[in-house]
Amino acid sequence: MKVQVLNGGKHVDSRGRLDHVNDFDMSEVKRMYLITHIDPSVKRGWRAHKLEQRWFYVVEGSFEVSLVKIDDWVNPNPDLQLEVYVLSADKPQVLHVPVGYATGFKALERDAKFIVYADFGIENAVNDNYQYPSDYFTNWK
Repeated sequence: MKVQVLNGGKHVDSRGRLDHVNDFDMSEVKRMYLITHIDPSVKRGWRAHKLEQRWFYVVEGSFEVSLVKIDDWVNPNPDLQLEVYVLSADKPQVLHVPVGYATGFKALERDAKFIVYADFGIENAVNDNYQYPSDYFTNWK
């Protein structure tokens, strides 16, 4: 399965703004969490999953999300090609990250927030959590 961006839209009227991503089928989602990134100079990464897929939705500010398809779970090649996405609360989108990828991200402004949806319960997280240092993949600028 490939990484996919699900585009949404928004409706604005005198009552306010409604953001939507109507093509996001949440039937596989088992849990969610909200990340607030207070310092845009800090990079968070790398976390990967063999079994869990995730979806990212920005609710405030914007983020640069970098992904890398893991080639070897014990010793991944540090020069693997990255896929980079910019997600913003101003443009409703859901980024779907299938199994087999590591994610790294950084906020592009203070106090940016995004929701992460996952298709496994928290009890499975300990068995499917691969972490690499934030400077591990050399192509992450």
